[in-house]
Amino acid sequence: MNLLARTGSVLPRPAQSGPANGAQAAPLAARPIIEVHSLTKVYDLKAGPVLDNVSIVVEEGSVHGIIGRSGAGKSTLVRCLNGLVSPTFGRITVSGREISALKGADLRRARRDIAMIFQHFSLLSSRTAAANVALPLEIAGVPKETIRQRVPALLDLVGLGGKADSYPVELSGGQKQRIGIARALALEPTVLLSDEATSALDPETTEQILALLKDINRRTGITVVLITHEMEVVRQIADHVTVLEHGKVIETGPTFDVFAFPKSPIARSFLSSIVAHDLPPEVSNGLVATATAETDPVLRITFTGVAAHDPVVATLVERFKVRPNILHGRIDYIAGKPLGIMTLIAEGGEPKLDAILSYLSSLGLHGEVIGHAVRSVFAGAHRAHS
Repeated sequence: MNLLARTGSVLPRPAQSGPANGAQAAPLAARPIIEVHSLTKVYDLKAGPVLDNVSIVVEEGSVHGIIGRSGAGKSTLVRCLNGLVSPTFGRITVSGREISALKGADLRRARRDIAMIFQHFSLLSSRTAAANVALPLEIAGVPKETIRQRVPALLDLVGLGGKADSYPVELSGGQKQRIGIARALALEPTVLLSDEATSALDPETTEQILALLKDINRRTGITVVLITHEMEVVRQIADHVTVLEHGKVIETGPTFDVFAFPKSPIARSFLSSIVAHDLPPEVSNGLVATATAETDPVLRITFTGVAAHDPVVATLVERFKVRPNILHGRIDYIAGKPLGIMTLIAEGGEPKLDAILSYLSSLGLHGEVIGHAVRSVFAGAHRAHS
């Protein structure tokens, strides 16, 4: 991939061609660029595996987030992807080459196609911004004239064309990370690994760096793998997400699906600050699994697409004569698509529950009964907190 030729110094949007008759072309099938099969890594037999039978597919041209708490195995995984760490078992293929089987010069050549940016920038303080960007080109033996032409274009690519002669001490954290990104792109890789690259930055700078990475991904087609412990980072730019816990893959799939329908407690805990999936304690403590004459159903309704803006609650009141007690809800945007989640107690809705769920399904909404609220318990908790 000639990255600079495709972007230019001002990041022009690539031209798109279509059928001459004006009909929309069918979308191209996604191709895997990274395939991880049954990856296991053991450093200490007594401590057990750091990675345990991990299998992941990363699609070409995507932004794939890998998220997990400290100790989940994220850093080991990313170092296996570029061959810095050898797996104990399993296989890793990147761009059709089995990285896990390469050694010596073959592995070094393969790594030129897999760039990496780091949390702490790793810039050489004795070199200017331009010289830091030039370093991998010099090591690779690229001709000086080519380096002289490529470095300014890379600095323009990350928005630092005027900082070529600045030293790292003269740059802000965000500017240093931009230099790190430019340096990572110097050898025109097809895969860019980001290992907690925004963790040391303030929220505003983090948003700018994420926007830059997404812009570069969109305009060049480079595949980005984000290692992070911050779900907000994944929400902003990732197309797909994989959740790791204790070295195992807990969930993996399109970001929107994982956010809308998390299947595991760990995924819901990551999402709790962004998407309201958890009940208030005074409600969750009063729930029972089976409906009785003294309970009302607790519904979680997930709105997607255009239905995220429909007046569903008003329709429930009018059509089914329920009294909705809304516990919490919000509309957010995940991967550019609206996602609304509302949790409510449908007072008086127990006898009509099947009809309510059928109605929600007919609208293309996901309705889920997450329990039944005992009226006396909830009423007492409500009075205690009012």
